[in-house]
Amino acid sequence: MINTKLPKLWYGGDYNPEQWDEEIWKEDDRLFKLAGIDVATVNVFSWALNQPNEDTYHFAWLDETIDRLYRNGVYVCLATSTGAHPAWMARKYPDILRVDYEGRKRKFGGRHNSCPNSPTYRKYAKRMAGRLAERYKDHPAVLIWHVSNEYGGYCYCDNCAAAFRAWLREQYGSLDALNKAWNTRFWSHHFYDWEDIVVPNALSEEWGGSRTNFQGISLDYRRFQSDSLLECYKLERDELKRFTPDIPVTTNLMGFYPELDYFKWAKEMDVVSWDNYPSLETPFSQTAMTHALMRGLKNGQPFMLMEQTPSVQNWQPYNSAKRPGVMRLWSYQAVAHGADTVMFFQLRRSIGACEKYHGAVIEHVGHEHTRVFRECAELGKELQLLGDRLLDARSDAKVAIIFDWENRWGIELSSGPSVALNYVEEVHKYYDALHRLHIQTDMIGVEEHLERYEVVIAPVMYMVKPGFAERVEVFVSRGGTFVTTFFSGIVNEHDLVTLGGYPGKLRKVTGIWAEEIDALFPDRHNQMVMRSPRGHLEGSYNCGILCDVIHAEGAEVVAEYGSDYYRGMPSLTVNRFGKGKAWYVASSPEARFLQDLMRTICDEHGIEAVLNAPCGVETVRRVKDGQEVTFVLNHTAESAAVPLGDAVYIDLLTGREQQVTCEVPAHGVRILQKLSVH
Repeated sequence: MINTKLPKLWYGGDYNPEQWDEEIWKEDDRLFKLAGIDVATVNVFSWALNQPNEDTYHFAWLDETIDRLYRNGVYVCLATSTGAHPAWMARKYPDILRVDYEGRKRKFGGRHNSCPNSPTYRKYAKRMAGRLAERYKDHPAVLIWHVSNEYGGYCYCDNCAAAFRAWLREQYGSLDALNKAWNTRFWSHHFYDWEDIVVPNALSEEWGGSRTNFQGISLDYRRFQSDSLLECYKLERDELKRFTPDIPVTTNLMGFYPELDYFKWAKEMDVVSWDNYPSLETPFSQTAMTHALMRGLKNGQPFMLMEQTPSVQNWQPYNSAKRPGVMRLWSYQAVAHGADTVMFFQLRRSIGACEKYHGAVIEHVGHEHTRVFRECAELGKELQLLGDRLLDARSDAKVAIIFDWENRWGIELSSGPSVALNYVEEVHKYYDALHRLHIQTDMIGVEEHLERYEVVIAPVMYMVKPGFAERVEVFVSRGGTFVTTFFSGIVNEHDLVTLGGYPGKLRKVTGIWAEEIDALFPDRHNQMVMRSPRGHLEGSYNCGILCDVIHAEGAEVVAEYGSDYYRGMPSLTVNRFGKGKAWYVASSPEARFLQDLMRTICDEHGIEAVLNAPCGVETVRRVKDGQEVTFVLNHTAESAAVPLGDAVYIDLLTGREQQVTCEVPAHGVRILQKLSVH
C-alpha cells in the first residue's frame, strides 16, 4: 500500500507553478484548501528549467514550490522532469533525437522526443533523477516518485539499430537460431552477419504502421522498443532508489496503449499508475475493463488514478464537457475498480500552447465560482470523510479474462485473415457481457496463476507461448472452465505456425480441430444455431468477422453454423477435460449470445451477480479484511432502483442504512458496506 504517509485516498493532480507568478501561487494555496487537494504532481516537464546547460542545475524554484505546498497541507508526487529534453541538449548532442517510422531525423520539438537508446539521453536522465533524489530524499512532502511521463513512441535511428542487434544476440545467441525463428528462408532473407539486420520500418519491411512482410522481425522490434523504454525507466528508478529506497516509484501508463507491454513494465513498478481519458461516448464497460487491466498488471494490487480531466479534454476530435455529476461518477468508478487515488490533469489551466483548453480544477477565470470547481470541492470533502476505509481493498473475482500485448502485436502484424479483426474489441465483447451481468471480472496476463479463478476466458489467443497450454490443461483438469475462441492457438512466440492443425497446443484441451478460417465481409453474417437449449442458450444467434470451420475431436457440439458451405458444422463446442470443461467459440457472435453463454457458465459455477442492477447501472465489489464494499454507479441520466436482496448495508457517503432497494440518482453513486443479512 502506498498511502501509509497520507492514509486516505489521495486527491490532487498535475500542478505547473513554474508557468505562473507569486500572486497566482497564493491564490492556488487558497483554492487547493477549498477543493480538498492534498497531493500535487510537480516537476513533470521542467527539465529545461532545472538544467539550463550541461553543468548547471537550478532547483530553487522547486524547493520553494515543495516547501510552500507542504506548509499548506499538500504533499507531492515528485516527477523527474525527463519526459522532454531541453533544446540545448538537442543542439549539442543530435544523437538524442529520434528517427521516425519513415526514416526522418526529428528536430527539437514536441515531447517524448528522445531516442531511448541515446547515450546522451540515458546519461542526463539518470543524472537528473539522482540529483533530485539526493536533494529531496529527506523532505517530508515527498510521497512518491513519478519517472518521466507517459512513455511511448518508437525510434528507428542508428543507435536503435545497433542496440536492436545486441538485443537479438542476447535473445537468440546465434544467427542460426534467429534465422530459424524468423523463417528467413522465405523471400531470401537469410542473415549471414548481425550487421545485415536493419530496423523494420517504412524503408525496409513495413508499411502503413502495422503491416509487415516479416512478422518475426517486426514482432521482435516491438518487444525491443518496449524493453528499451523500460530500461530508461529502470535507470532513473534505480538512481531514485539509491537515495530513497523507501519511497515508491511509478510512471503513468495509458490503459490499452498499443506500443508497450505493460505486464512486463508493471514488474518494475512499485505501484501501477495510469491516465484515464474516455470520451463522452466511450462505453463505461470499456473504461471499467481498462481499470481492471491496470489492477491486474500487478496481481490485483490497487493502482493510482494519476490523471483524468475535471471536465473537457483538448486532444480528441470532439471534446465534450463532462455533464454534472459525471466527474464524480467516473472518479468513483476508478476507486471501485481498484484506485487508491483520484488525481487530475490539471490543477490550474495553462494559458498557452496545446493544453490551454484542457480542463482543470481552476479554470481560466481563476476563482472558485464555477461548476467544475464546486464539483471538485464536493468530491474532495467526500474523500476526506471516507478516510482509509477503502485503502488496499481488493477484487474477489472468480472470473478472469486474459490479455496479452505480444498476442495483440502478432494479430495486428498478421497478413490476414481480416482487417476487421481487432483484438482489444474482441476482448471487450467478453468483458462487456460479464459487466452487463454484474459479474465481477479480473483482467490478467498469460503468466498469471489461474488457480484462484473458476472461469478463465482467452479470446483470440492467436499466440500460445511456452507453458501456457499446459497450465490451461492443469486448470481445467482440476475443475475450472476455460473459454477460447476462433483464431486461437495458431502460432508460437516467434509467430511461427504450430503445425498439426489449429488450435495448435490448445487442441487437446478443447477437443476440436479447425480446418479452415473464413473471413466474412462486414455486411455478411452466419448463424450459430443451438442443437437444443443449453442453460440460457437457445435458438439462433448471428456471428461474423471470422468463422473457424471446425471438427469435434471428443468435444460436444453445442451449436452449428446456419449457412454457407459449412452449414451444419460446429460453431460452439464444449469439451470435458478431467473435472472441468473447455469451450470453443468458433466465430465472433452477437452480444446477446455472449451474455447467454457467460450466464450459463457462471450459473454452472454458482457465480452470482454483485447485485442484480438495471441496465446502465454498474456494480463493483472491493473486499478488505473480509468486509465487502459494493459500489453502485448509475451511468444513466435517470434515477435507478437497485434491489439489495436480503442484505442490510450502510452507505459510506451518507451514513444511512440501506435495505430492500437502493435508489441511485442520475449519474449518482452509492458506496455500500454490508452490515448483515436478514
